[in-house]
Amino acid sequence: MINTNSIDLLCVLHTNLVEEDIQKIEEVARNLSLIADLNRANVFVDCLTKEGKHAIVVAEAVPATAKSVYNKPVTGKFVYEVFEPAVFFALRTGKEMFLNRALTQEGKTVEQSVVPIRGSNNRVIAALIKEKDISEAIQSQEKMKALSETKETLSELLVGMTGNSSIIPEVIEEALFFVDPQLNIIYFNPSAINLVSEACALECKARTPINEYFPCLEDIFLHPDELLIREVEILNKVFQVKKISLGQTNETMVIFRDITELREKERELVVKSVMIREIHHRVKNNLQTVASLLRLQMRRGVPEESKVHFLESLNRILSIASVYEIILSNSSVDDVEIFSLIEKIGNMLVYCEDHENTDIAIEYSGTQFFIESNKAVSVALVINELIQNCVKHAFKGLVEGKIEVSFQYNGHVLEVQVRDNGVGYPEEAKPSLGLEIVKMMIEHDLSGQFTIKRDEKGTIASAKFPLKKGEYGE
Repeated sequence: MINTNSIDLLCVLHTNLVEEDIQKIEEVARNLSLIADLNRANVFVDCLTKEGKHAIVVAEAVPATAKSVYNKPVTGKFVYEVFEPAVFFALRTGKEMFLNRALTQEGKTVEQSVVPIRGSNNRVIAALIKEKDISEAIQSQEKMKALSETKETLSELLVGMTGNSSIIPEVIEEALFFVDPQLNIIYFNPSAINLVSEACALECKARTPINEYFPCLEDIFLHPDELLIREVEILNKVFQVKKISLGQTNETMVIFRDITELREKERELVVKSVMIREIHHRVKNNLQTVASLLRLQMRRGVPEESKVHFLESLNRILSIASVYEIILSNSSVDDVEIFSLIEKIGNMLVYCEDHENTDIAIEYSGTQFFIESNKAVSVALVINELIQNCVKHAFKGLVEGKIEVSFQYNGHVLEVQVRDNGVGYPEEAKPSLGLEIVKMMIEHDLSGQFTIKRDEKGTIASAKFPLKKGEYGE
C-alpha cells in the first residue's frame, strides 16, 4: 500500500509543486503496485527538486511477481542526472524514453522506461519510471561475445597449426582430423594415421570421407551441436571422441583420445572399493559375533566381580564395531565421520545401560569431520574409555548427571574433550586400565597428548592429536 502522507510531505519539503499537482501524483501512486505486478518491474515516481538540479523519489512499488531491483526502499532518496539521464530528459522536455539503460544507486544496471506525469495546464510535474534488472543479461551477453571471440581465435589457431611450418599437431598423442562440411578429410596427424591403420587396416588418405573409416560414428560427425563429446569402443579400446565445429571456416575438428587405460584403472578402483567394503563388513560381523559370545557368557553366569570387566570388554568391542558400521553407511570406503562415531558410542554407553538409579544425560557439539578408519578405531576406543569412566565414577551418590562431548579443529590439530558435572576427578586416584588405554592410544597411536583434571564443576578430559594430509572437515 502506497503511503500518500509521505508523498505529500516529500513534495512539500523538496519540490515547488502545488497542492493540486501533489494530489495528481497521489492519484497515480495508488496504482503503482498494480503497475509493478503487471510489468514484473520496480515502479517509481520522481519529481524535480526546488533547485532543479536533482530529482527525488516520492513513491515506489515493488513487484510481488518478480524479484526487486533494490535491496532497500529508495523513497526519499535523491536521483542524480549522471546515473539516470532519461528521468531528467522526461522531466524537462515532457518526452518519453523507453528501454534506456541506467545505473541504480546500488550499482545495478537496469532497463529503464520513463513517461512524464502532467498536471494542470499540461505541465510536467513528475516522471513515472519502470526499472528491470538486466545485470545478468548483460553478463550473459558479454560471456557469449567472449566465447564467440575465443572460438574464432581458436579456429584460426587450429587451422594455422595444420600448416607446413607447425609441428604441434605432429607431436599430439591424440588422433587429430580436420574435415570439410562434406566430411572429407583435409588434414590428419601421425596419430590419426596409426588409428586408421589399426582400426581399419587401411591407409589414411586426404579427401577421403572420415565416415568411410568410422561408419559407426557418422551420427557424431553429422550432429548439429558445435561441441560434442562421446565415448566409443573401437577394437576393444575405449576412445573419447570430440567433435568441434570451427564456425569461421565451416570446418570440423575431430579428436580421438585413447582412454582405455584410464577406464581400466577406474574399473580396478571400483573392484578394490567393493573388496574393501566387503572386508569392513566381515570385520564388523566378526566383532559383533565376539560381542554376542561375551553376552552369552554373561547370561550363562560369571562371577559377580567379573561382570564389570566383561561389560567393559564388550563396550570396547562394540565401539570398534561402530567404526565399521559408519564406514558401511557412508559412500567413502575408508573415511569415518567422527561426529556420528562419537554420538553412536556415547548413546550406547549412556542410554543402553542401567546406572544404579542415576539419571545421566549426554550432549555433543562439533561439526561434520572425517578421519581415516585406522585412526578412527583409536579415537573410538579413547571416547569409549572416557565416557565409560564418567558413567562408572563421576556420579556416585548423585541422582542425575550430565556428560558433554565436544571436538574442534584448530589448524592441523583435533581436540576431543569429555566433560562431566560429577564429583570430580580425585587428585590421588590410581591409574585405571581404561585411562592407561587412553594414554597409550593418544600418545602412541595418534601421536598426541592427553590430560585429565578436576575443575569446579566436575572433571575435564582432553585429547589432542594432529591430523594427516587427506583428513578434512566440512
